[in-house]
Amino acid sequence: MGLDDESGSSLPSGTDAKKRKVSYFYDSEIGNYYYSQGHPMKPHRIRMAHNLVLNYGLLECMEVCKPNLLESNEFRVFHADDYISFLQSVTPETQHEQLRQLKRFNVGEDCPVFDGLYSFCQTYAGGSVGAAVKLNNKESDISINWSGGLHHAKKCEASGFCYVNDIVLAILELLKWHQRVLYIDIDIHHGDGVEEAFYTTDRVMTVSFHKFGDYFPGTGHLKDVGYGKGKCYSLNVPLNDGIDDESYKNLFRPIIQKVMEVYQPEAVVLQCGADSLSGDRLGCFNLSVKGHADCVRFLRSFNVPLMLLGGGGYTIRNVARCWCYETAVAVGVELQDKLPINEYYEYFGPDYTLHVGPSNMENQNSAKELAKIRNTLLEQLKRIQHVPSVPFQERPPDTKFAEEEEEDLEKRTKSNKWDAESHSSESEDQKPQIHYTDASEKGVVRRLVCSPTKQIKSGEENGIGVMIPDHVPLHKIHNQLYSENHSWTELKTGPEEFLRVTSWSKSVVSSQNSLAQNLTLCGHLK
Repeated sequence: MGLDDESGSSLPSGTDAKKRKVSYFYDSEIGNYYYSQGHPMKPHRIRMAHNLVLNYGLLECMEVCKPNLLESNEFRVFHADDYISFLQSVTPETQHEQLRQLKRFNVGEDCPVFDGLYSFCQTYAGGSVGAAVKLNNKESDISINWSGGLHHAKKCEASGFCYVNDIVLAILELLKWHQRVLYIDIDIHHGDGVEEAFYTTDRVMTVSFHKFGDYFPGTGHLKDVGYGKGKCYSLNVPLNDGIDDESYKNLFRPIIQKVMEVYQPEAVVLQCGADSLSGDRLGCFNLSVKGHADCVRFLRSFNVPLMLLGGGGYTIRNVARCWCYETAVAVGVELQDKLPINEYYEYFGPDYTLHVGPSNMENQNSAKELAKIRNTLLEQLKRIQHVPSVPFQERPPDTKFAEEEEEDLEKRTKSNKWDAESHSSESEDQKPQIHYTDASEKGVVRRLVCSPTKQIKSGEENGIGVMIPDHVPLHKIHNQLYSENHSWTELKTGPEEFLRVTSWSKSVVSSQNSLAQNLTLCGHLK
């Protein structure tokens, strides 16, 4: 499976040393969206990252969830009505009829209209809100949505390749159950959209590490600290080109350590933009994959509910490497550096390894400048006199996800017994590809539960779980299912056998809370 046995299977988990329950949101359609020819933002990178996660065997360590598509009213808890209506209606064929709106909503070259734009927004935002619900319900300790993290979108406009701000929507969901949420951004670009949304509240602290100067979006000065009730609750760490692992770590760890002590967040959202990696097409930092992932590892050690989101990243082979490794850090395993054979193997040549090291570019951040930034921010944190709290008030309704009915196993025809050896001669093109059915179709997905040592009955938690679409015959599933080192003996269907039915949930009851209620929740209105 590509797990590194020599390195041990467990990474630091804090003082409790417990494993973390991880939920992982992924929609196989996300890689089909295409901004435009030559555009640096490529949703296909999410599929590449997922393919590495799959072939390293990491899906076995997590609950895999398909995002529910957000409804328009769920976007409107933050975004303006007319902006969402525009995103719903505009198409490549009709955009020439809406030139005034295109300009008004900043939709154009950086944020083009493309086929399926609104569905794309529904999917990536649905994953982030779903991840928040998992944390709210205590069903996960860590929730991951690599398609999310689009931090530049504003209430009334698109910006920086971002259309809707899934991070703001996810934080609003978290605030229903958590008094304080910490947002940390390690994308090379300043997290301006999230900072702006929560600039006047103390219920969300934002901390952004970013390139500053003549660089998009041009915000995020060290002196930008928040306003009104939110003063001192926005922290900005402006950096120059070429920052390396050691310099970054020496800033990140002491600042975040102090933030955790002073602010005591009840949930943390980490935007893991991979354009801060060395060699990024649009970036100018010099972080290795391990250096970038050290931020995930450090936050994981606090044992506070944690959401991991994607973001920027434009050298897509390195984005895939980074988010795969950070998934492994989240679940607490170490991976072999040699990449497993996967659908995109040729992208990772000539070395075919997981890790990307730093280059020899100059670090333009002097030790003196970095010490000044660190000390300034630590002084800012000292001005926070007490941990913010929220007086008792009516809590906005939760976002609910309705469970679809399970298929009646009694009505299924039982399959024949088989073993791996009897089908080992099948050609590669006959082996089914493991993927997920669309929730809008049948919705019923089979979960094959197997074990190398004993038979696993329905309902048991151990064993190896793989989601299999209805149309795939069981007798065609063999060593495709990570079975090189396992003995697959007998598989049957039936209510008391080894095959159980699960289903994707689909949101049919959505949050009805108004923008005013959310503003009150965030401290914008008294």
